[in-house]
Amino acid sequence: MKRRYFLTSVAALSVSGKTAFAHSDAEHDRRVGPSVVPPEQLPRQVPFTEADKPGEIHVDPNQFALFWTLPNNRAIRYTVGIGREGLYESGEFYVARKQKWPRWTPTPAMIARDPDRYLRFAGGVPGGLNNPLGARALYLYQPGRGDTYLRIHGTTDPKTIGRRVSNGCARLTNNQIIELYEKVPLDTRVVLKPIEV
Repeated sequence: MKRRYFLTSVAALSVSGKTAFAHSDAEHDRRVGPSVVPPEQLPRQVPFTEADKPGEIHVDPNQFALFWTLPNNRAIRYTVGIGREGLYESGEFYVARKQKWPRWTPTPAMIARDPDRYLRFAGGVPGGLNNPLGARALYLYQPGRGDTYLRIHGTTDPKTIGRRVSNGCARLTNNQIIELYEKVPLDTRVVLKPIEV
């Protein structure tokens, strides 16, 4: 009898837990208001001729810009924060995973670089309004390498947009990553252009 009660309780908790997490995501989304950013950092449609086809992401670190490509040589331009000096990685990637309100865990390299800042988070930080990855994350992979630990994600600090502040990732305001996330399917091509010296 006790075993049956235990199994029933675990099953109920498991079902209610999923509901709670889904409810939590929706609650978090409702609490993301418009970001206070300068007008020039708002998304806008622009001419763009560097893409192979519509439905690609191109990050130009020299402009702090992310372009979501559209038909007819157009793109939506978002302003982003990028990796600090020595941490930005150029190349070609693809989106292998997408996550709403993602969990964040510092990489071993981050902990080695700055243990005072990151070691306390080695066990990870659950997704939520205070998580450094913000509201959404697109996980960038490369063939033969797998997970690069590079992400395109949100941020809890809009003041970091248009600056070199991250550990290599590109970041958007939370409301803008929510918008972009819905457009981007898995396997989307992502090009991170090199920094011009």
